[in-house]
Amino acid sequence: MSEKKSYAILGLGIFGSTIARVLSDSNHDVIAIDRDITCVDRVSEYVVNAVQADITDIDQLRSIGVQDVDVAVVATGSHLEDSIMAVLNLKELGVPYVVAKAKNRKYMNILEKVGADRVVRPEKEMGERVAKQLLSTNIIDLIDIDDDYSVIEIAALPDWQNRSLKDLNLRKNFGINVLGIRKNPKAHLSISPDADYVISEQDRLLIIADKKKFAELNLD
Repeated sequence: MSEKKSYAILGLGIFGSTIARVLSDSNHDVIAIDRDITCVDRVSEYVVNAVQADITDIDQLRSIGVQDVDVAVVATGSHLEDSIMAVLNLKELGVPYVVAKAKNRKYMNILEKVGADRVVRPEKEMGERVAKQLLSTNIIDLIDIDDDYSVIEIAALPDWQNRSLKDLNLRKNFGINVLGIRKNPKAHLSISPDADYVISEQDRLLIIADKKKFAELNLD
């Protein structure tokens, strides 16, 4: 289990409330903040503290205790001025890590300039993720880590079946590190498989891959 942390989620639309719920379900402390009391009430049952407040008002954020959290997420991506003020307030309060949502590249650039440690564009990132899955029937799920590497769940390719991991030498040949294997789509993931493990037709592999080398694989 990961180390327990404290989070502040500023803005409780679908994006913000989903993050709040997932973090809470993972046993982390979450402060959820929004101007709209309906949004606040919606998340109040599963977060440590749900508060109706103005995220652009640093005094209100301070009184809530936002300065004590490990991570804050500014989830109001369509309201640029509010997002800018929220990021500035969080940095002024000394929050170590601030994530902000942006609806386009222009907003992303601005939020990075005012101090956000990470800026996400959920619709764009999810669109790219789905498109990459659709391009190959073998790719079950894919998450880009950065410009060079992705974490991918992939069905065993025909050329891999009935061969051992040692024999395939995926790291050398394709820049692939196998993190885990599940024997079928519903099976529990087995972490760090033995090098002598022989891949079967039903296997699903969780891998971290060099994007350029991975692109050389025939996934059609």
